[in-house]
Amino acid sequence: MEQTKERTMQEWSETKVVDQHVSDRAEARAPLRLLIIAPSHDILGGQSVHAAQLVKEFGKEPALRVSFLPINPRAPGFLKYLQRVKFIRTITTSLIYLIKLLTKIPHHDVIHVSSAAHTGFIISTMPPVYLGKLFGKKVVLNYHAGQAVEHLREWKRTAIPTARRADAVVVPSAWLVDVFAEHGLSARAIFNHVELDDFHFRERKPLRPVFLSNRNFDPIYNVACVLRAFALVQKRFHDARLTVVGDGAQRTELEGLARDLELSNVKFTGRVAPNEMPKFCDGADIYLNASNVDNMPLSILEAFAAGLPVVTTNAGGIPYIVANEETGLLVEMNDHAGLAAAAIRLLEGEELAAKITDRAHAECDKYKWSAVRADWLEFYREVAEGK
Repeated sequence: MEQTKERTMQEWSETKVVDQHVSDRAEARAPLRLLIIAPSHDILGGQSVHAAQLVKEFGKEPALRVSFLPINPRAPGFLKYLQRVKFIRTITTSLIYLIKLLTKIPHHDVIHVSSAAHTGFIISTMPPVYLGKLFGKKVVLNYHAGQAVEHLREWKRTAIPTARRADAVVVPSAWLVDVFAEHGLSARAIFNHVELDDFHFRERKPLRPVFLSNRNFDPIYNVACVLRAFALVQKRFHDARLTVVGDGAQRTELEGLARDLELSNVKFTGRVAPNEMPKFCDGADIYLNASNVDNMPLSILEAFAAGLPVVTTNAGGIPYIVANEETGLLVEMNDHAGLAAAAIRLLEGEELAAKITDRAHAECDKYKWSAVRADWLEFYREVAEGK
């Protein structure tokens, strides 16, 4: 009987060991709970587009369980009326955002914070970084801002300690890796990916003087420079057309500038949903960009995908994705005459335009989800494991 009891205890013990191994394997296979914090499409810009794409693609991965929290949550009930009042809107939105952070962060393993610069960094980035660490979570700072040079230099008492507090910093360009390194901060570069399948590549033969601009109406993107460049182009090509996609605080000013320059065939579309951009790219023949501050603009990559030759300033990280005379034409910032001259050069030399668009389209492969998927999954595995 004692032997039977001893054998039973041994079998029970072995069963518990097996059960523990099974439990360990099940735990190892449990999806990583990932919370992505970023602007929603209510805020126009590349960050909201990139975040939506990450949520969509990560949602297909068995190894991840993804949730999304907008930095600009819509207020429920009667509070939504407060979001229509200037100043009160900021306070109301910030309080709702903080409450949602406190309720969401404890139920996730990794907190992915999409970050802008300056005031937006303090309001939207710092709270989830510090709350994430307070709750013992892994925190990823996904920094996008083209203003990184000024931000890290002039806001160093907030920006640098916050970046160091995060478990990892991931950026979309080698340029930002270099900028962070100048301040002793380590960052991993993983390219933003573009939904290329919706963009139809076509050759522009003959190349028409039909231009596209697609940037927010903010001083850093210098859409006024595009309008001044187009004025010079239109003196040479009277039938030239320009579609200006975007919106922002400068809209009235820019529309007034177009009238002052006596431009014809200029259309301001206002805000356009991301899924409508393939149509606008397909309808144009040359893409113009005159930003003074930039990192890795999705609009340029979309132009690459659609076969639009790109003429752009050399702001920030743009030279890291556009090789002059190879995948686009680069000019100095605030040089509307140079921007116009480069556009005219394309119109008068179609061989150059064809060479540029072919090479730019080939560049698109490294920005596809299939190219960056493994990098993201490896990155999150390393973060989860504390590497």
